[in-house]
Amino acid sequence: MRTYLETTMGAVLLAALVLLQGCVAVAAGGAVAGASAAVDRRTTGTLVEDESIELKAVRAIMADKDLNSQSHLNVTSYNTVVLLTGETPTDELRQRAEQIARGVDKVTTVHNEITVAAPSSMMTRSSDTVITSKVKTKLLADKNIEGVNIKVVTENGVVYLMGLASRAEAERATEVARQTGGVQKVVKVFQYTD
Repeated sequence: MRTYLETTMGAVLLAALVLLQGCVAVAAGGAVAGASAAVDRRTTGTLVEDESIELKAVRAIMADKDLNSQSHLNVTSYNTVVLLTGETPTDELRQRAEQIARGVDKVTTVHNEITVAAPSSMMTRSSDTVITSKVKTKLLADKNIEGVNIKVVTENGVVYLMGLASRAEAERATEVARQTGGVQKVVKVFQYTD
């Protein structure tokens, strides 16, 4: 039988390992972000603007009591084009989220892919994270695609591909995503460079 001290020490050790992994991910993520900025097709100003758009839209959505308490929503901005994904219980709330996103300064287009449904479970969200990682890894490994220029968002097994890409790159990226396990559907939200 384990003692209280052994159980507590085990929990502390596990928590420390998890936190350390998070630090490594943040450090590695920073290095990757710096490297990806060097080859990103967006200007540095647009990269910063996209981050600002996401932050402002999320804050505004969270300030809406009904949206914040009843919905699971994601805001992704790429080249000032906003993609809304997630679930909300009514079409009225779905439209309200879109209006909020459209009201954010510098947003050029909003693609509202929010579904009218109960918020997804943590299990579904975890599965979506795995799918996103698998698709992104395949895109980065494919020599026919500038994977760093393609943003991957997954919601309920539906993969959304955003970015600045040639039509050939977009088609190849779509095919790569379709061939990834767990993907139910692929939605293209590209801005074409040709």
